[in-house]
Amino acid sequence: MQYHVKSFGGVGDGLFDNSTSFALAFKALQPGDTLVVDEGVWLTGPLTLKGSNLTLRLEAGARILFSNDERHYEPVLSRWEGVNCYCMQPCLSVVDSQYIRITGTGTLDGNGQSWWDASRYKREFQTSPVTEMEKRLASLNPGYEDQSGGGGGRQSQFLRPPLLQIRNSASVIVEDITITNSPFWTVHPLYSKDLAFRNLKIYNPKDAPNTDGIDVDSCQKVFITGCLIDVGDDGIALKSGSGPDGIKTNIPTNDILITHCTVKNAHGGAVVGSETAAGIFDVKVSDCLFDGTDRGVRIKTRRGRGGALRNLVFSNIRMEDNLCPLTLNMYYRCGSNDDENFSLEKLPILSTTPSIADVVIRDCVATGCRASAAFIVGLPEEPIRNLSIENCSFSLAEKDLVPVSESEMYQGLPEPDGRGLRLRNVQVEVKNVKVGNAGKDLLIEEGVEIGRV
Repeated sequence: MQYHVKSFGGVGDGLFDNSTSFALAFKALQPGDTLVVDEGVWLTGPLTLKGSNLTLRLEAGARILFSNDERHYEPVLSRWEGVNCYCMQPCLSVVDSQYIRITGTGTLDGNGQSWWDASRYKREFQTSPVTEMEKRLASLNPGYEDQSGGGGGRQSQFLRPPLLQIRNSASVIVEDITITNSPFWTVHPLYSKDLAFRNLKIYNPKDAPNTDGIDVDSCQKVFITGCLIDVGDDGIALKSGSGPDGIKTNIPTNDILITHCTVKNAHGGAVVGSETAAGIFDVKVSDCLFDGTDRGVRIKTRRGRGGALRNLVFSNIRMEDNLCPLTLNMYYRCGSNDDENFSLEKLPILSTTPSIADVVIRDCVATGCRASAAFIVGLPEEPIRNLSIENCSFSLAEKDLVPVSESEMYQGLPEPDGRGLRLRNVQVEVKNVKVGNAGKDLLIEEGVEIGRV
């Protein structure tokens, strides 16, 4: 059966609060039913879709516009930047559900500007909870001061909502819609499996903080194809929890296929990490364009994050006008004030020591690199193992270069001696790789085992 939001008292004028209308409509749905959102601007508070074999269809010209009042977003137990905790409920949640389809050519709009402005202010000037919501979250998250984060707002407990979160669910398809102006991460599948994201258009301003495009978090069997992503942080990122909490949860991300996607202006195109605690493996990324992203293929972690990253294949990827097209960074700086995490000494291997192995970079072309050709740095005690770079070309831009230190967000490392492929604490085989305009192709530092054909 097919229902329409307007049949439940909804008004698409951008002013009327449709929260109750959506809640009544969702409650009425039975397996096999579809809820249609017609043309118009449908202002609402946060929504939760729960059930089996349900469809939400956004017609052409339909825009679900979410409230920007944090008081509407009740605390829910979820995961925020890799740690299980209470945080503000997502704008749209699909939770404890199966066989869900979100489709159409309409738009989900997170109304993010005031969230971004508040985040910037709090990051600069606020080090503890201030608002009523922040104090509620702090009381629900004892010990939050010692929880890890990526720099998004842990200390203030301004744990703003993702736009679309799919949690504890299976067999979910999201296709064709536009998703924009997210307060935080845009699409966040979490603890779910058998998911497909097809032909999405995801837009956030380049300076909107922590507005990743798609963050696949402790999920299995995920297919992402045909998506256009232009956002203010990483484009498509794979995660599995952070530090001791992620190790305890122990749900990896695996069996991931990403194809025919375009990512623009993001911090990274296809990204693994930095929340890596439960491991990320069996990943294939192919036939993508990363246009103007800071990094292209990006693997990032550090001591304290934990997790084994293995069997990652990136092939036939075109990268244009990046700072650095290829990075494997085990000195990722964000979210840590512990200098030991960035030591150049060989430290004991702990449960929170990450590892990277069995990575293939094949048939990739990068042009217009403005910082360096590649940044590949493992740990002294846990070098990157069995990395293969084959049939690739990396070419530096001829003008508008930036400092080589902008290649990655790292800490504790010396400055490299050039703009070529930086190699440190890595076992790598290089086959038919060309580096243009860099002067010295390979910058070989300590702890490197290299084979070159």
